[in-house]
Amino acid sequence: MASRQKKEQTANANDEFFEALAMMEKEKGIPAELLAEKISTAIGNAIRRDMGASDDSVVEINPKIRRFYVAMRKEVVAEVFDPAQEILPEEAAKYKSGAVVGDYVEVPLDTKQFGRIAAQTAKHVIRQGIREVERGQLFAEYSSRQYDIVTATVIRTDPKRGNVTLEIGKSEAVLPKSEQVPGEVLQDNMHIKVYVVDVINGEKGPRIMISRTHPGLVKRLFEMEVPEIYDGTIEVKSISREAGSRTKIAVWSNDENVDPVGACIGPKGQRVSAIVDELGGEKIDVVKYSSDPTEFIAAALSPASVLSVEVEDDSAKSCKVTVPDNQLSLAIGNKGQNARLAAKLTGWKIDIKPESGFYGEEEG
Repeated sequence: MASRQKKEQTANANDEFFEALAMMEKEKGIPAELLAEKISTAIGNAIRRDMGASDDSVVEINPKIRRFYVAMRKEVVAEVFDPAQEILPEEAAKYKSGAVVGDYVEVPLDTKQFGRIAAQTAKHVIRQGIREVERGQLFAEYSSRQYDIVTATVIRTDPKRGNVTLEIGKSEAVLPKSEQVPGEVLQDNMHIKVYVVDVINGEKGPRIMISRTHPGLVKRLFEMEVPEIYDGTIEVKSISREAGSRTKIAVWSNDENVDPVGACIGPKGQRVSAIVDELGGEKIDVVKYSSDPTEFIAAALSPASVLSVEVEDDSAKSCKVTVPDNQLSLAIGNKGQNARLAAKLTGWKIDIKPESGFYGEEEG
């Protein structure tokens, strides 16, 4: 009678355990099998350390069939020196009929036998295991979004440093002041798009590096807005950006019937306008890429007109560009910005001079 009651109590405890696993899977999204594996390891460590069990002790936790079985493997010996790992033949016969010296038997353990310290240790390792699993899932989730755009909600702004804490899914991430667009004011509860630059798996869990200033943000916005880029008909060759002010993007078409610049700008400028709006009015120059550096450099200095591009040193990638006198300030841009962005876009050092011969500015 007592034995039957004990079995019923064990069965009830096991049912509660597996129901708790199922609930954790539902609430935290952690697979029950993965959690069971972590708990098996924890219990195995606990009985080895606190009960002296052998390394090949048995811990089986199977959520599918609701099997929870823990046993210490003991060697059948004529004289016992280590009760945790050895057992006499007459005692072994209770667990394995006809057991003789040299055999090994499994001695099942009741959960209560683990002891208070072992149970506490197991709980600690289980909690740690759960955190590891959650971190692993979070890292996998973040990694899948690397070099992509995510929508985040502004939670708060640090008044001293200017860093902004964002909510991305169920987690938080910090947008540093240095990665924010100059002059952009981010209010609490505002929804913004950020670019995932990198994902780092640190000691305190995965950390997501995000930016609003990275050129990749503009590239991904174009990929989202322009189907021809998404399907590979048009390639984005390079981007140079001064966030909040101006971006230049060089595009190339793999189909001679598709105009890369026209496709990116869209009917009545709709496509590029949508991106400009998302970036808070940042100006965008879409230029046609060319494998001929003189053509590419001339296009990169848009919206200025270029009369000629003279390559001075091919290996050093330096050139002189001549523009009409009335286009000089446009070619150089405000505080040299247009020339600077053109240089970054093409990878060439550009020296601009007016047609009349008066020397202009050199922009690296």
